[in-house]
Amino acid sequence: MLTQEFDTIAAISTPLGEGAIAIVRLSGTDALKIVGKVFKGKELSTMESHTINYGHIVENDTLIDEVMLSLMRAPRTFTREDIIEINTHGGIAVTQEILQVLLRNGARLAEPGEFTKRAFLNGRIDLAQAESVMDLIRAKTDKAANNAVKQLDGSLSDLINTIRQEILETLAQVEVNIDYPEYDDVEEVTSNMVLEKTKHFENLLENLLATASRGKILREGLKTAIIGRPNVGKSSLLNQLLREEKAIVTDIAGTTRDIIEEYANIAGVPLHLIDTAGIRETEDVVEKIGVERSKQTLQEADLVLLVLDASSPLTNEDKELIEMSNNSNRIIILNKTDLPQQIDIAGIPSDYIRVSALKNQNLDQLETQINTLFFSESGLVQEEKDATYLSNTRHIILVEQALQALKEVNQGLSLGQPVDLLQVDMTRCWQILGEITGDAAPDELITQLFSQFCLGK
Repeated sequence: MLTQEFDTIAAISTPLGEGAIAIVRLSGTDALKIVGKVFKGKELSTMESHTINYGHIVENDTLIDEVMLSLMRAPRTFTREDIIEINTHGGIAVTQEILQVLLRNGARLAEPGEFTKRAFLNGRIDLAQAESVMDLIRAKTDKAANNAVKQLDGSLSDLINTIRQEILETLAQVEVNIDYPEYDDVEEVTSNMVLEKTKHFENLLENLLATASRGKILREGLKTAIIGRPNVGKSSLLNQLLREEKAIVTDIAGTTRDIIEEYANIAGVPLHLIDTAGIRETEDVVEKIGVERSKQTLQEADLVLLVLDASSPLTNEDKELIEMSNNSNRIIILNKTDLPQQIDIAGIPSDYIRVSALKNQNLDQLETQINTLFFSESGLVQEEKDATYLSNTRHIILVEQALQALKEVNQGLSLGQPVDLLQVDMTRCWQILGEITGDAAPDELITQLFSQFCLGK
């Protein structure tokens, strides 16, 4: 952890563009001094903390904008430094000009994620909580946002810190038993104690890893390929799931020639929907490229929605797609059920659902099927409110490594190795878990993680 006194940084914290309000944020020991040079209104030194005040930003007697200024004094702030947020009119030119005025008067342009980095370096949050800030910004559904908020509040950090503390206490107890033996069988007693503890830690980490698949789905979404031969209603299904006319729908086969990608919220799960070109044999050069991309998308997808036309007989192309998707997480959708049925049901697997994308009928069954496929144990709909999901890839890898270190301890105990030799692996587990919260993370990792944040956060 760095302990240096930081300079004062500034950045625009709202998306760049036209809007009613934009926010320019400063953080640092000289924040009040810098803003005091250009703010005309109530004297900053007399303002109470956590208040908002009316005034103007002025430079060299030139009025730049009428603003509302929020003042938050250290240490009760996000960065634990003095923070000032200038609420200005949301035009591009005026927002940029205010930022430039602050930079000319002593502030430095913030690096990506530097506000959150300072919150971490100043002990306001740990590394896992800092990463959850970005997860919250990028959340595409309410459940993904709720999971990020729980981690921001420290649910994952508390669990990791509890495990690390118990490991530390076990290591200390081992040291005491080895350094101050009172009985001849101290080694056997110590080995049994360590085995009992490591089995307990192993169970905690395995339970946490069991949530990883759900957590990653909430965080990143399910890559979902909508496939089928031309004109079976793939684009109509996409439009219904998105609740907007995103894809062009016509009666002409081959209308969709390239991949269309959008996100949809299905029962709180973000679906990364990919509407593919109809898969069929074709001599059209452009359509052929689209067909090849569709086949590749099918292989890479987490979920495949295979759309068949219930109003026409099953074709060889349909049968080929059924065969191609056999090893995928697949949901077969019989579309156009509002029309007379002509498809041979005997020729398709029995776990299909019947819908009419045109009439928006039975699409709720799709939510049920997705929940069954990916959350069959308890389902996100019935999930515990206090559940902690492991969703960050970095965290998952570290927990896997920590779990492997514990297994090596247990393997050594089963082979009769001395406990003091196995302390190395247990200490390694403790250090690996510390990388999740940042207690044992190298400076290079911290810099790399915060560089992925957006400016102003």
